[in-house]
Amino acid sequence: MLVGVGQVTERPDPDLPITERQEPVQLMARALHAAGEDSAAPEGGRELLARAQSLRVIVPLSWRYVNPGLLVSERLGIVPRELALTAIGGNNPQTVVNTTALQIAKGELDVALVTGAECIFTRRAARRDPERPVLAWTTQGDDTALPVMLGTDRDPVTEVEAARGLDRPLRVFPLFENALRFASGQTIEEHQRRVSDLWARFSSVAASNPYAWSRQPRTAEEIRSPGPSNRMVSFPYPKLMNANDRVDQGAAFILCSVRAARQAGVPEDRWVFPVAGADAHDHWFLSDRQDLRSSPAIRIAGNRALSLAGIGVDDVAHVDLYSCFPCAVQIAARELGLALDDPGRSLTVTGGLGFAGGPGNNYVSHSIASMAERLRADPGAIGLVTGLGWYSTKHAIGLWSTTPPAAGFRHESPQAEVDALPRRTPAPDYEGDATVETYTVVHDRDGEPELAILSVLTGEGSRAWGNITDGDDMLGLMEQEGCGRKVRLAAGGRAELR
Repeated sequence: MLVGVGQVTERPDPDLPITERQEPVQLMARALHAAGEDSAAPEGGRELLARAQSLRVIVPLSWRYVNPGLLVSERLGIVPRELALTAIGGNNPQTVVNTTALQIAKGELDVALVTGAECIFTRRAARRDPERPVLAWTTQGDDTALPVMLGTDRDPVTEVEAARGLDRPLRVFPLFENALRFASGQTIEEHQRRVSDLWARFSSVAASNPYAWSRQPRTAEEIRSPGPSNRMVSFPYPKLMNANDRVDQGAAFILCSVRAARQAGVPEDRWVFPVAGADAHDHWFLSDRQDLRSSPAIRIAGNRALSLAGIGVDDVAHVDLYSCFPCAVQIAARELGLALDDPGRSLTVTGGLGFAGGPGNNYVSHSIASMAERLRADPGAIGLVTGLGWYSTKHAIGLWSTTPPAAGFRHESPQAEVDALPRRTPAPDYEGDATVETYTVVHDRDGEPELAILSVLTGEGSRAWGNITDGDDMLGLMEQEGCGRKVRLAAGGRAELR
């Protein structure tokens, strides 16, 4: 079960020199210290922290540490027998919970600490400072003891996908959004209004979250209207519809057995139980997926977790869907059977990655921490947390409650069921006529279109990728629906609208 949570947000401070801002391992240690205090155990939970057998770190992106857990444990003055580090993926905080809960249930672990942090705001501020200040952050030599690795990873895209520009989230997720719009039958304007309304609701939640990076409420009109402070990034997403990773944030939580909690003196009103979980990934590469507007893995894993818990989605009172971009929320909500605009059940408890903050792989640690606080205030209710890695590729589902599960924590990975589903045949070298399945138009830092990326389907139903660089064609794709249009693909992925 979870007995303590901690969150740290270090917002910009004009009176604090960049070189005095803290580094990721410091925020991790602070978050764990806060989690100890949150447990309400005697002496700030120090006994609980000290008896941890495993310290599990969500891999940071803003600084390379060989073994960040070693540095965190030194700062806390503890000596866990295992120091672990995850692979890349925003699914990992909930995935680590699922794995750790199983180990605790089997008696393999008694107390485990999970933490992560990013200081991307400080890194970028240092790079942009004309004086080029040097951040004296901790480095570890090559002789540093390596951590235990949790999870595995692989390249997120194929060589052809990367060559066509699919090399970062802000170029991939807009493809899903445009595919969703086309399937809905809405116009570009209608869809933008719907999406911005959704994101305004997320912003209102962040405004009441004391740990949110941006607590300024944003209206739907502000969110959907491009301008000097809200430039178009990749159509249809202006800046305010993108995850904000330029934050300095850390979060942590303590997982332990009932015996350990009682021995450490943790009051029962701090206990929050993982009830059930599931993990699965969609067909790994975009080229293989049957369509670019759904996630069978979320549907199957979500239904499996609910079944293991013996409940339906209507029994879930509190929700935090992974929210790097609006399409991720829409897809997950549809697959799980959640309404986007239910006034009695928000789809976030934090405000999401765009407003609460998107600290690399560690956002879900914040959503778990916020969910724990929400459930403590609503005893017996069920909370649902989802995590997402890469390009809506890896998915983790977690159900939580202050009521212990009658059969203990249960988990499954229904990967074989997902793998058996239909998939497209990639056509990497295709030349000829095709139909636009979905697309995006990438903009430069001045807000000018620089590259259109198209997913196209051949007459046989295979998927190929193309690019357009003609300015008039790119503007046309933003003014009128591009999905369903005919296109001719030439060598190297050069595309021409017909």
